[in-house]
Amino acid sequence: QVQLVESGGGLVQAGDSLRLSCAASGGTFSNYAMGWFRQAPGKERESVAAISGSGGATRYAESVKGRFTISRDNAKNTVYLQMNSLNSGDTAVYYCAARKVPFVTVATRSYDYWGQGTVVTVSA
Repeated sequence: QVQLVESGGGLVQAGDSLRLSCAASGGTFSNYAMGWFRQAPGKERESVAAISGSGGATRYAESVKGRFTISRDNAKNTVYLQMNSLNSGDTAVYYCAARKVPFVTVATRSYDYWGQGTVVTVSA
């Protein structure tokens, strides 16, 4: 069983940057692909970014390409999401998720463990 705890959310202004962190425990971290997802009010949960177990492969949603960067530190059992040039469309609850295999995917249903989420609010 893997436990995931997100942190780093908050209220920022449009154009600002924010870095989310997700600390994992309970498993061999490098065996898990990791993903960041978000859910805005009234909308379905969507993939933001994903990274393979080794960190060598990443995937991004078109809406965040060039602005967000996913990375991981396997020695610290932590995955990060650096978010730059934030806009109001990025306002959502952001979730970290772990997949039992190290291969990257953006498919929500492929992830086995989920954190509780951290709220990101971007004011115009």
